[in-house]
Amino acid sequence: MNEPHYHINLFWSAEDQCWIADVPDLKPCSAHGDTRAEALANIDSAIEGWIETARDRGFLIPEAQYRPAIYAVG
Repeated sequence: MNEPHYHINLFWSAEDQCWIADVPDLKPCSAHGDTRAEALANIDSAIEGWIETARDRGFLIPEAQYRPAIYAVG
């Protein structure tokens, strides 16, 4: 599978009254939606756009590295 495996944070924003999805490895890359499913669908498009823009401008595309603290227990 060639699709990058970037971590996606998904949370409810009371301030914005919507679901927010963001990708910590791709600063700034985020999307929103009225439902969790909509936010996740929108973040897929945002990731594609972020990567396409980075390629077009010759920017480095970071490897997926972010892991939530819960997985860093050692």
